Amino acid sequence: MDLTRIAIDANGGDNAPEIVVDGCLKAIEEASDIELILFGDQEDLERRLSERTFDKKRISIIDAKEKIDNNEAPVLAIRRKKNSSIVKGMQYVKEGHAHAFVSAGSTGAVLAGGTLIVGRIKGVERPALGSLIPTAKGMMLLMDCGANAENKPSHLHQFAKMGSVYIGAFLAIDNPKVGLVNVGAEEKKGNPLYQDTHQLLKGDTSINFIGNVEGRDISTGIADVVVADGFTGNIILKHTEGLASTLMGMVKEGMTSTLISKIGALMVKGALKENLKKLDYTEYGGAPLLGLEGLVVKAHGSSNAKAFKNAILQCRTFSKEKVNDKIKQHLL
Repeated sequence: MDLTRIAIDANGGDNAPEIVVDGCLKAIEEASDIELILFGDQEDLERRLSERTFDKKRISIIDAKEKIDNNEAPVLAIRRKKNSSIVKGMQYVKEGHAHAFVSAGSTGAVLAGGTLIVGRIKGVERPALGSLIPTAKGMMLLMDCGANAENKPSHLHQFAKMGSVYIGAFLAIDNPKVGLVNVGAEEKKGNPLYQDTHQLLKGDTSINFIGNVEGRDISTGIADVVVADGFTGNIILKHTEGLASTLMGMVKEGMTSTLISKIGALMVKGALKENLKKLDYTEYGGAPLLGLEGLVVKAHGSSNAKAFKNAILQCRTFSKEKVNDKIKQHLL
């Protein structure tokens, strides 16, 4: 049995290291073919794990007490804090000791470390963050959702190609549909960046480009991959997360506001729970930073144990499906 070895940032996130430890234990319980290496305060992690029952051969610890905070300059922190969990964990991936790295810590540091330490695939101009977003038909991948605030058409073209490979492998989709975010469906809509990108995507027969996609159509599931520059993509992602949270809160409040609504809620509880589950970000793991020589996954800063577990299992799928090899082939 081939094992997927995953390096874990035990210092990163709003609720670290508690949720990190819980998420790791849930992951090895669910998947028998993964091994985890935790980077953090060794003494503290050993104490926490000593209180739990698990297969001790599948979790190891490497001491990395330094933590990179969200308010630190990312590149400077990566260069100065050599003993941080992010730097040491990524170095493990760089050296081939682990297939992937997962962190719920500083987004800036994860992005900077991914490029400076793990390194880009030859030919990739800009790595991009891909976030899985729920739609009426299941899930779609948003590329880029925040790694690059400014882009060229060639960057967005590569985002489309990498995203197509990833979603095809992750969700077993043949010939995924790729759409370009724009202010209208017509080919000449948008600024020069989007007009030029449209022409590049239209002329690429290796991807299934369906044209422009307006913001209101993203949630319908019209495309499997939606491409945007990082600034626009991050706004779409944050709006989607906020809207989903608001809708879930409104539904729950409405269902418990009166006696009659409570009775009705009991009658539709099963179906309602299943549908609300689709809006829960914890179901989708983290955002892979595509275009690197090794996989780096950025989990949500407020991830709970379930979300962190799913981010770990996401790495397992990436490794088993040899996504990086497929991306390299697709970019040739």
